[in-house]
Amino acid sequence: MKRRKFIKNSLTITAVSAIGGSIVLSQKNQMTLIKNNKDLETIWADWEKKGGNPTDEDGLFLNFDTKGYHNAAFKDVWKWQTSKNEYKPKKNNATQGTEVVKDDSFLNSKEDMVVMLGHATVFIRLAGKQILIDPLLGNVPVPNVTFLSSSKRFSEFPIDPKKLVNLDYILISHSHYDHCDKSSLKLLQKQNPNAKILTGLRMRSLMQDWMPKHEIQEAGWFQKYNTDKALEIVFVPSCHWSNRGLNDANETLWGGFIFKTGSKTIYFSGDSGYGNGTHFKKIGELFPNIDLAIIGAGAFAPTWFMKYNHQEPKDTIQAFRDCKAKRLIPFHFGTFDLSDEPLNEPALELERLQKENKIGEHELKILKFGEVVLVL
Repeated sequence: MKRRKFIKNSLTITAVSAIGGSIVLSQKNQMTLIKNNKDLETIWADWEKKGGNPTDEDGLFLNFDTKGYHNAAFKDVWKWQTSKNEYKPKKNNATQGTEVVKDDSFLNSKEDMVVMLGHATVFIRLAGKQILIDPLLGNVPVPNVTFLSSSKRFSEFPIDPKKLVNLDYILISHSHYDHCDKSSLKLLQKQNPNAKILTGLRMRSLMQDWMPKHEIQEAGWFQKYNTDKALEIVFVPSCHWSNRGLNDANETLWGGFIFKTGSKTIYFSGDSGYGNGTHFKKIGELFPNIDLAIIGAGAFAPTWFMKYNHQEPKDTIQAFRDCKAKRLIPFHFGTFDLSDEPLNEPALELERLQKENKIGEHELKILKFGEVVLVL
């Protein structure tokens, strides 16, 4: 068995947070048992009766299907990093980033749309409101630890970040460094002084110093944020985890988002493994007629290690079926080298599955970065 270099870009101990392999070395004593936000409406009555998000005896958050929760031990990470990579012969990241469309004219439009900006950064305009999800405008930052290096972009950000103005909402799905980036948020808060920040439970203490003048709303799963009446935004479950360091695993809540107007619904899954599919099915049940589902399909190899927190393409399609959406936009690939597969392997695999009639021609849309999809 061929040994690979253990320090692979940012993928060691703390930086495993960027790809979702959890290592719990220590945990704090009893956390404050915050299971929902008493100031927000819970849209699923049965969930409210249960008291909100599940936690363990230390007050740390669990997944929707608590039996499916998985902590990767250090030995699992070591096994991954020292095992042979089956994709190595076809992996050439220098030439395998996603194609970029350098056109910022969508910022001046009034139409309802989705624009993929790279990795998990998504621009949405709906009901006249401008939304930016998980803004990461540069490289993946990592903690100030000497044996870690930053994870560089292989596909550049498609527009000048200084043009991201007039945002109404900035959404953060969870605390991992490739989704919750301090430098990006500090830039955006200067350019968007009136934007509201929407995120999960216990995230305010992390972000408030970066955005001291901004309103930060924390939600539990199935809770609706206080937003403009024309646009409903709900925090929904994903099968994942959270941390920023070695001793804070699952202190903050992770998830995805539903965006709903009187006639249109968009679903953003956040980082998620498939698990047993219960959270996708419940989302489809509570929100029928999803027009667009933006679901993760990258950082899946090796599957035995990644499957608890990310999906391989066949499971992305199954998640799409479970939530009963009309169209699928996959994300979380083509930007950073976070796992064993080549950067664009998820797109190639989805296209192969489409040729095998696993997903219809008009159901799948794989976007270039900067490409616009209208929400009709």
